[in-house]
Amino acid sequence: QVQLVESGGGLVQAGGSLRLSCAASGRTFSTSVSGWFRQAPGTEREFVAGISWSGSTTDYADSVKGRFTISRDNAKNTVYLQMNSLKPEDTAVYYCAARYSGSNKVAVTLRQYRYWGQGTQVTVSS
Repeated sequence: QVQLVESGGGLVQAGGSLRLSCAASGRTFSTSVSGWFRQAPGTEREFVAGISWSGSTTDYADSVKGRFTISRDNAKNTVYLQMNSLKPEDTAVYYCAARYSGSNKVAVTLRQYRYWGQGTQVTVSS
């Protein structure tokens, strides 16, 4: 089993920054593809960013490109999401996800991920 625990969410003004962390345990983290998703009230969970297990490849939703950066530290079993220039429309619960498939390819859909964290709330005020 894999456990994922997100942290770093909170309330921030528009234009501000937050860094989310996702700590993994229970399985070799360095062989997992990781991703961040978010879900606002009344909407479906959507892809935000993904990273290969080596960290060499990343992918982002168009809505966050140039503002968010995903990274990972396999020695610390942690993946990060640096969020800059935050907008009110970024308000959502953010979820970390992990996939163990033997492929290093970044995954961008919900069904590709088996393991999920409990989520952390991010609220951006205008």
